[in-house]
Amino acid sequence: MSTTSVHGWCLNSIPKKAFKNSDLTSLRPHSSIVICRAPPSPVSPPRLIRSRPVFAAPSPLLTPPSQEVGNTMGPCLSSTKTAEMGKDSYEEVIAGLQKLLSESASLKPEAVQKIEQITSELKGAVAEAVSPTVEKIKTGFETFKKNIYEKKPEVFGELAEGQSPKFMVFACSDSRVCPSHILGFQPGEAFMVRNIANMVPPYDQVKYAGMGAAIEYAVLHLKVENIIVVGHSRCGGIKGLMSLNDDGSTTTDFIEDWVKICLPAKNKVRSQYGSLPAAEQCSKCEVEAVNVSLGNLITYPFVREGVANGTLALYGGYYNFVDGSFQTWGVNYGFTPINKI
Repeated sequence: MSTTSVHGWCLNSIPKKAFKNSDLTSLRPHSSIVICRAPPSPVSPPRLIRSRPVFAAPSPLLTPPSQEVGNTMGPCLSSTKTAEMGKDSYEEVIAGLQKLLSESASLKPEAVQKIEQITSELKGAVAEAVSPTVEKIKTGFETFKKNIYEKKPEVFGELAEGQSPKFMVFACSDSRVCPSHILGFQPGEAFMVRNIANMVPPYDQVKYAGMGAAIEYAVLHLKVENIIVVGHSRCGGIKGLMSLNDDGSTTTDFIEDWVKICLPAKNKVRSQYGSLPAAEQCSKCEVEAVNVSLGNLITYPFVREGVANGTLALYGGYYNFVDGSFQTWGVNYGFTPINKI
């Protein structure tokens, strides 16, 4: 067992002994991570916010190939092989056994039988080594490489040197609303941020530093010319916003506090459309929340300056995947619908 310390907490590397098929261990990481308390150090350890058990995440299935982790992370961590590397080593063994069988004239019958048995078992191990998830990722990339990457060498050659997108897009993490698919953006055309309910928080260097960094990079470094916030139909995040408890209490660690960014949209919808059924109120809020996010964008000084100088334009969008429509509107110190497709 070996140990490394991170901010006063130990990471112990312990060999896994209980494994059903010992022949497959080289295809998977050889260690698991266990968290324990290290002796006191000058660096104060992080405090637990909630008194719940903390479980170590499972060991990753994929690790960087041919990289000695111990060389970069300290002597207490050992390197592991990827599934693909394990697959290659198995195939080498199989090839060696098959060669031996081809020269089996000098072998005893029982030896030939044993070699054939081992070869069969190894072939089965190779077939089991690649999970359906890994296979899907592999197939997906191969399709992309063959049908897109290799057919546009000039495009990807240029992108290898840098990016200069004209659009920044805020979209929901919902799997049904990928901007590249519904708006036809090609690689290099749009700098994207996706989150729950496609919300943009107001300028806050502490609470929303990650979002601020993305906006700052897009506007000041990439020099995007357009920012579009895209809402969509039947948004779970907006449904959660409309269902928030009036007393401010929450039942989730992150989601409810996040969607509160657009509380002004909920309040406006409840005030103006409170008599509508809940589903229709959610639809109204899906659009109004985009407007709140557009307003929050103006709180970023570099966005406000770009809009004032005419070098940056803000747009709202709403994708309704129920009826297959898309609506856009521009911002000119207000929100005025300009087009519906």
